[in-house]
Amino acid sequence: MKTLFDKIWDKHIVDTMPDGTVQLYIDRLYCHEVTSPQAFEGLRRRGLKPMHPERIICVADHNIPTINQDQPIADPVSRLQVATLEKNCREFGLTYYGLQHPRNGIVHVVGPEYGFTLPGMTIVCGDSHTSTHGALGAIAFGIGTSEVEMTLATQCLLQRKPKTMRITVDGRMRRDVTAKDLSLYLISKMGAGGATGFFVEYAGETIRNCTMEERLTICNMSIEMGARGGMIAPDEKTIEYIHGTDFAPRWDAWKKSKAEWARLCSDPDATFDAEFSFRAEAVEPMVTFGTNPGMAMGIRERIPVPESAEDNERSSWLKALEYMGFEPWEPILGKPIDYVFLGSCTNGRVEDFAAFASIVKGKKKAESVTAWLVPGSHTVLRQIRAKNIDKILEEAGFEIRQPGCSACLAMNDDKVPPGKYVVSTSNRNFEGRQGPGARTILASPIVAAAAAITGKISDPREIYTHEA
Repeated sequence: MKTLFDKIWDKHIVDTMPDGTVQLYIDRLYCHEVTSPQAFEGLRRRGLKPMHPERIICVADHNIPTINQDQPIADPVSRLQVATLEKNCREFGLTYYGLQHPRNGIVHVVGPEYGFTLPGMTIVCGDSHTSTHGALGAIAFGIGTSEVEMTLATQCLLQRKPKTMRITVDGRMRRDVTAKDLSLYLISKMGAGGATGFFVEYAGETIRNCTMEERLTICNMSIEMGARGGMIAPDEKTIEYIHGTDFAPRWDAWKKSKAEWARLCSDPDATFDAEFSFRAEAVEPMVTFGTNPGMAMGIRERIPVPESAEDNERSSWLKALEYMGFEPWEPILGKPIDYVFLGSCTNGRVEDFAAFASIVKGKKKAESVTAWLVPGSHTVLRQIRAKNIDKILEEAGFEIRQPGCSACLAMNDDKVPPGKYVVSTSNRNFEGRQGPGARTILASPIVAAAAAITGKISDPREIYTHEA
């Protein structure tokens, strides 16, 4: 009996080394401008070319600006990295989606929406949040630059098989509770290192009821509890999501693929190295209060300190509160905020913008708040306009920026100033993650919207919700 992970992994083994390390075939390599330059230079030095250029997609996303994309990039480092990626793609004959290309966007948004990512694939990228693609029933994980070079040259990687974990969530989520809340809840219960060394499969009634975009959010956040990656077995929702995308199989190949994907699930008697179960009804709208995603709590709770924790854990916890300017046991509800960021590969899709719009419709952005609303791709931007979500947002005083990673990691112009508080729908709240000295509170698009119109941490359940 095999798990979903076992079935895909075993099918991609090219060879097994004496020490148990395997040579794993990689179906898809995604590259962006930050972790690829040294890899391409390595190929150049060794006189090599990509073995399967048709299996490689390159996208500029991390360093690009989210305004004035028709103009030269102002920052010289960012400009050089983006230009270098374009040059490397041209030299090595690779598909490249640069600034203003209609398929440009965050690589982990673009991959699924165009059908580059398909069930049963092995997928890698020089980016930890490659785990996002696991939502389509793929083994997807981040790699280092030397491994990017190895994949470019051989379309294979040397890997040790990780352990497997299944997290089952049953029940129905409450009103104004989202997949992002569920992810933060799971990480708070598991701990920021609770899944280290594991590949996680999500299962249960709650996961089955999630939309594909919600599943992408959940798998994206897997890495924040230390997991190697996350995945969800493909079902009819997955097939419907893929059907008709630009690079989905066609005609007879589509029928064959559907039959193969239907077999991609864990066998009933499959054994996992670890199993955990949770109830969706226990999840409230969540916010983080510290400096890792595991420091999360229900929005109406008081900021905790682990009284029974070891001294080193307790001291790091208190250090995190000091950085954030918070005190143990005080409520976070009502705390003033300065910035709101809606976007990233975690929550930069059209459903996230619709959820945000459902809260702000008929209201006005707080004058004290600077809001950056950044679609995850040009496709998402087109969907926002087609659904008239942009008009709702504009009437409420918000401006939609151009696609990119934006404030998720402060490698571009979208940096939160030192000491300022930002409610962010991205995936990490490390010290300085969104700008040197910035204080990040992770939340769902709904909680972010509530903060944007009140200027403080607010419970969205107290705000009348419209349909966007």
